[in-house]
Amino acid sequence: MNKAVFLDRDGVLNEEMGDYVWTPDRFRICAGVPESLARLKAAGYHLIVVTNQAGIAKGLYTKDEVLACHELLQQACHQQLDALYFSDSHPSVSESILRKPDSGMLEKAVARFHLAPARCWLVGDRARDIEAGARLGVRGILVGHSEPVEYQPRVADLRAATDLILAAG
Repeated sequence: MNKAVFLDRDGVLNEEMGDYVWTPDRFRICAGVPESLARLKAAGYHLIVVTNQAGIAKGLYTKDEVLACHELLQQACHQQLDALYFSDSHPSVSESILRKPDSGMLEKAVARFHLAPARCWLVGDRARDIEAGARLGVRGILVGHSEPVEYQPRVADLRAATDLILAAG
């Protein structure tokens, strides 16, 4: 069975702007992301983005705008991401098992890439990210300090999360 690192997008891979990030001119990759992804890829991990994009359900932006940002992310990261999944729902508009904290996006990737959840990690900046991974037995790492919850391990950014993942083997 294969291993993967599931990555939340906003606040982990790109800068969180305080509201929705969907235009290429506002989409800024966080420092150290391409290098961190290269280290994880070299260690044999599949790299899979799992992101809630509620602005689509709310009519604020389109799937095509999300895909344009994902293409920028792939270019900046040298096409190292194996898959980019997003949930286009929000409870105020529509329900979906893909939307974190549900685990639908992760389950799709587990099936597609023949992943062993116990060999996987999820790096996110919200409790709902960690909860989605926990539903499948995926270990979580919380990054940043925007979420007012007690959780360990908690690190500053993807660089520090990468160090933890690689140290654990």
